Amino acid sequence: MNLSIIIPLLNESESLPELHSWIVNVMTSHNFSYEVIFIDDGSTDNSWKLIEELSAKDPNVKGIRFLRNYGKSQALHAGFAKAEGDVIITMDADLQDSPDEIPELYNMIINQQYDLVSGWKKKRYDSVVAKNLPSKLFNWAARKTSGVQLNDFNCGLKAYKNIVIKNIEVSGEMHRYIPVLAKNAGFAKIGEKVVIHQARKYGSTKFGMERFINGFLDLITIWFISRFGKRPMHLFGALGVFMFTIGFLSAGYIGFIKLYRLYHHQHTILVTSNPWFYIALTTMIIGTQLFLAGFLGEIILRTKNNEERYKIAEKVNL
Repeated sequence: MNLSIIIPLLNESESLPELHSWIVNVMTSHNFSYEVIFIDDGSTDNSWKLIEELSAKDPNVKGIRFLRNYGKSQALHAGFAKAEGDVIITMDADLQDSPDEIPELYNMIINQQYDLVSGWKKKRYDSVVAKNLPSKLFNWAARKTSGVQLNDFNCGLKAYKNIVIKNIEVSGEMHRYIPVLAKNAGFAKIGEKVVIHQARKYGSTKFGMERFINGFLDLITIWFISRFGKRPMHLFGALGVFMFTIGFLSAGYIGFIKLYRLYHHQHTILVTSNPWFYIALTTMIIGTQLFLAGFLGEIILRTKNNEERYKIAEKVNL
């Protein structure tokens, strides 16, 4: 199979028939063998009913419905697990991503041997203040932190080799950082393509300003995980030992000065009256806690079990 097109959605019933028709026209005109996997992330409108109707008419249409809204990352994870195509395309269901971009993305993966190609919505039709400026700041921070030189990390339109999506773990809200996850997994050839961004035709966006706050927090998380996720003791243990050593040496110095002054019959104060003693003691306690945090992190890594992160209510054609 040439292509798997994965489309997570939430309350996008108005756009689904048009999107499906558009995809079919593009696939047919280029003679692609394909599947379209819709993941209904807990929609409360009749999106799932439409997916069932489309799948009854078109065997290439497949669907997964979550019991409730779990988020885009979980929807992509479910789609990745079922995808069978040589090239996987992810796109949004709101018609802002153009299926006409798919053939060129496919060509970049197959013929130019990219592991991953991310869309770049260079010209956007979103609010400048609410989306465009925060997005530019977010993408700048992501480039500096991750080392992946993309202009638009959060573009939903991306293409992947099958081996890439089978070897990365998308959890939490890490869908924004799939290129970073791919790089950390060893897939170095990551490209970018300028794509058309269309104005929203139906409904309203499902994302607010909080996604940028969450995005920056996730960026810190992925930075930490990429460097210390498999070895937390290297960070917490090192910091803990350093702080404990500083505190211990400081406490020892305070005690030495006390004994020295007593021996030479000089005026001195009680150790417990010295504020620096409590600073040293606190530093030792924090150092011990950091060391234990690293130790517990190592134990958790070795004993964790993979729990289900979402519940699937129904499937069609899968």
